[in-house]
Order: sequence, then C-alpha cells, then structure tokens
Amino acid sequence: MNQTPDPDPASASATDPVPATAPATAPALDPAPDLTVDAPLTGAELNVLFRASWPGHTEADFAPVFARRLLHVTARRDGRLVGYVNVVGDGGAHAFLLDTTVHPDERRHGLGVALVRAAAAAARARGAHWLHVDFEPHLTTFYERCGFRPTAAGLLALQD
Repeated sequence: MNQTPDPDPASASATDPVPATAPATAPALDPAPDLTVDAPLTGAELNVLFRASWPGHTEADFAPVFARRLLHVTARRDGRLVGYVNVVGDGGAHAFLLDTTVHPDERRHGLGVALVRAAAAAARARGAHWLHVDFEPHLTTFYERCGFRPTAAGLLALQD
C-alpha cells in the first residue's frame, strides 16, 4: 500500500495536465455516494477498490490496518465501495490521513475532497488537533482543496 493514486482528479486546476485517457469532464453521477464514518468494511472490499484504483495493487490483509485505525470513511454507491480514506492517530493531538482512494468511475466529481473533509471532521470530533498527510507533488492541488497547507516534513525509508 505504498502507492499514491490520484484520489480524485476533480480537484485539479485548469493548468494541471489531464491524462490522455481521462475525459476533460466526466458525466454527472446522481445521486452522490453515501459517505459514512466507521461503516462495516471488509478487507475483500478494500482489495477490490484498491485493485481498480491502484495499478499493481496486490492482495493485502487489512486486519492490522483495521486494528490500528482511529477511524475510516467510506463512500458507497448502491452498496458498492467507491471511496475510502483511513485515519490513524497517536492517541493524542495528532492524526494521520492514509490511503485516500476513489474508484476511477467516480473521479472528477469531488468525492475525494468530500472523503477527506469528512475524515477531518470526524478526527476533530474524536479529539485530534492536527491532521497530517504526506503526498506526492502532483497531489498538491487536491490536498489544498481539502484544506491542507504545505509544511516542512521529513521522511526516512525503513525498507528497501
């Protein structure tokens, strides 16, 4: 799960490149998917979503992820998992956003921003004072639309 997919390119600015395979605008989806904090979720559902969203995803056991989370937010359309974000915490003031994922069929409609904002509100309600996120440079505009501001941070690779 060390890949960083584009959670929802709807946040891209007019100057951001649009992949050649993606339409400039996507057809309207109605109604909006249902967003829920801590809804029942299986590893099998996440593997299906991640396989569709992240090229090269391999089956993963999500039991350790579920055991360590502060919360998760899911988006479902007609019962099908189409979006997900995970939040872990330090037991105090800090929470960390992980694995923001939107199914390719649901992108370009603001679902990724809605997922992140719902996660931020839920983390705040559970006592977090700060929500951290690490992302690749091409996702800067997306996370700025979610309310994040740039900060200096460090990263140390622990495995090759």
